[in-house]
Amino acid sequence: MQKDEIRAQVNEVFIEEFELNLADLKPEAQIFQELGLDSLDIVDLIVALQKKFGVNFRSDERIREIRTLDDLYHFIGRIGQEK
Repeated sequence: MQKDEIRAQVNEVFIEEFELNLADLKPEAQIFQELGLDSLDIVDLIVALQKKFGVNFRSDERIREIRTLDDLYHFIGRIGQEK
């Protein structure tokens, strides 16, 4: 999957699940501070992303390192390559 496809699909999850605007979904946006997600939202985000991409990464420790949307895009890309 190409980077642009990953970005578009991840952004789609944020728009559908959290009613965010596409204009706010910049790669450098901080998921907690700027986009306003909390720890409960993260659980919903993980479930939605797993469904969207058909992967299971809930127990992957690398997910704890994600702070920005760009981190998330790269993480999803790596998971896809490992699949």
